[in-house]
Amino acid sequence: MLAYLIALALTAFWPAPVDAGLAPLIAEVTRHLPVVTHARVEFTRNIVLFVPIGLLLPRMMPRGLVLPVALVATVAVESTQALLLDARVPSVLGIVANVTGARVGLLAFEASRAWRSSRRGSESLAT
Repeated sequence: MLAYLIALALTAFWPAPVDAGLAPLIAEVTRHLPVVTHARVEFTRNIVLFVPIGLLLPRMMPRGLVLPVALVATVAVESTQALLLDARVPSVLGIVANVTGARVGLLAFEASRAWRSSRRGSESLAT
């Protein structure tokens, strides 16, 4: 969790957008695949960035707190970007994407937990 939080902080609070160097590549891909836009790539990246929150936090706190913590964390990140980082562009879509990522991670956590539980149940029936 600590390694993830360090990576998240570096990504969120880096003075310039971390994907700035990829802009030419994304533009080239967009020329051939117009559905792949910079905004969509950024939205997807924000989702992926917060999936580990949904996977890791339920191991440390009640599952019902995971999404509120993700929301508070992402609002804090976007607010800090707005106040302190001129080159960063905070947005409500960033908040939506980050919380969506946490939810995807939480769903994966819950699915994994249910799968393990069903396997334990089927193994006990077999014996």
